[in-house]
Amino acid sequence: MKYSLCIGAYPGEDEIYHLEKVKALGFQGLEYYAWWEIDDLRRTIKAQDRLGVGIVATCTPFISLVDPAKRDDYLDGVSRTVEACKALGTRSIISQTGNELEGVPRETQQLAMIETLKRAAPLLEASDIVLELEPLNGLIDHRGHYLQRSDEAAEIVDKVGSSHIKLVFDVYHQQITEGNVIRNATEYRHRINHYHIADNPGRNQPGTGELNYVNILRAIKETGFEGFIGLECGFTIDPDDAVEQFHEEVIARI
Repeated sequence: MKYSLCIGAYPGEDEIYHLEKVKALGFQGLEYYAWWEIDDLRRTIKAQDRLGVGIVATCTPFISLVDPAKRDDYLDGVSRTVEACKALGTRSIISQTGNELEGVPRETQQLAMIETLKRAAPLLEASDIVLELEPLNGLIDHRGHYLQRSDEAAEIVDKVGSSHIKLVFDVYHQQITEGNVIRNATEYRHRINHYHIADNPGRNQPGTGELNYVNILRAIKETGFEGFIGLECGFTIDPDDAVEQFHEEVIARI
């Protein structure tokens, strides 16, 4: 398995600083979500080439997937993101679904999402870039978000039927939404492209809450997963010290 740091680990610092930290801390990639906020892609590309690590995941512009009236805008956002990913060498695009539409049956919203994703799939397949749906918890952080459960997320991926439409499984969100983390994180492994991790409560670094990340990551590793585990969390201590602690207390034990 490979490990990625997420932008914001060092507040106020840009992607170049984060890439340098990725390299120094022995990780393999950076997740930078708002690619359109990068002032000069060429500068970032040069830094990636120099350091030998790069941006491994980004996001689409936030546009509702469950509202068919916004389909063209969503697809345009995917197209622009694919072009940025080609330039950066990024192979994963994260997409939220938007909030549930009031007064519209959930099934109708799901069908709209599936149709939009089916239209996006050929572009993703041709570019060999994976779009990842992300379920988010609606109890604490994202009230009203349409997609929250991993079983429904896997069902949607299956209905789209593309090898380039998958999931990012965020352990923090799924612990809040449904628990049963190891079973779900491994049962849906064929639909999962990468994982996010943070402890709960608090959404801080592993070791600060109730989740046993040695057991969780060991179970994921035993499935043969070779993709990225993204450390998407806050830090209660200096980030350098927290990552070093993560290496010693989690990675070394799995």
